Amino acid sequence: MSLSVAIQMDPIAGIDIDADSTFRLAEEAQARGHRLFYYHPDDLAWNEGRVTATGWPLEVRRRKGDHFALGERRTVDLAEQDVVLLRQDPPFDMGYITTTHLLEKIHPRTLVVNDPFWVRNCPEKLLVLDFPDLTPPTAIARSLETLRAFKDRHGDVILKPLYGNGGAGVFKLAHADANLNALHELFCGISREPLIVQKFLPQVERGDKRVILVDGEPVGAINRVPAPGEMRSNMHVGGRPEPVALDARDREICARIGPLLRERGLIFVGIDVIGGMLTEINVTSPTGIQELERFDGVNAARLVWEAIEARRAAC
Repeated sequence: MSLSVAIQMDPIAGIDIDADSTFRLAEEAQARGHRLFYYHPDDLAWNEGRVTATGWPLEVRRRKGDHFALGERRTVDLAEQDVVLLRQDPPFDMGYITTTHLLEKIHPRTLVVNDPFWVRNCPEKLLVLDFPDLTPPTAIARSLETLRAFKDRHGDVILKPLYGNGGAGVFKLAHADANLNALHELFCGISREPLIVQKFLPQVERGDKRVILVDGEPVGAINRVPAPGEMRSNMHVGGRPEPVALDARDREICARIGPLLRERGLIFVGIDVIGGMLTEINVTSPTGIQELERFDGVNAARLVWEAIEARRAAC
């Protein structure tokens, strides 16, 4: 099966080919004989009844500093593509949300992965609210009074933007920390969005486990260990990836959430687990598959494409 595949992603020139999950997905698609077309989110358009994208035919290669080649820039009708990979990074703002509305116009005739309706309606830090028994105590509010009362109940907490990513704007507040008012003032001055506050899990010092699910099934995990003097484990801010096995608690969590992910067309998902507690369900642009392949030999990119090809064949 040879598919025409459009990839909506951030600029390809600056990616790390040894870590970027979108690059690995493109590489695997190309190896399977699929034809690639690449475009930036800003070049997606609704134009008189057609959803179009202006970009380039793409070829990728695992050669640092020379990892891609582009064909002639042109505009394509995405309804004529077989698959669109929705792989731009957050922030999950109105620009991102708009792309999901446009791509929803062509899905599922053109298979959009992940399903744009559910990407829009399952933000990373909100979908976990459907599973309160699997998550640490959590509150989402803009009200300082609500946030302060939560901190008073739970002591050490993590405060972060509801739609943030990559560890940006994440603060640990100890029980005696007096900075909540100032941080609330800062965040509310730059955004109209609520904040999310969670009970701090000290087990994060031993790592934040990223579990990869493909079509609702766990295929492996990596552990992301914070850098010395840091409590954020994101690799964007210096977290160190290391091998780790799935344990019984990971499998219990995946068994609970997997059927929902599969039903909603969320084919490639990465969940975050700290001390056996589910903290995020990443559906926009999850990462970690290259590290998983290096550590455990699990070719998650192949499994993703097998799931996509099976869905296309069933259309």
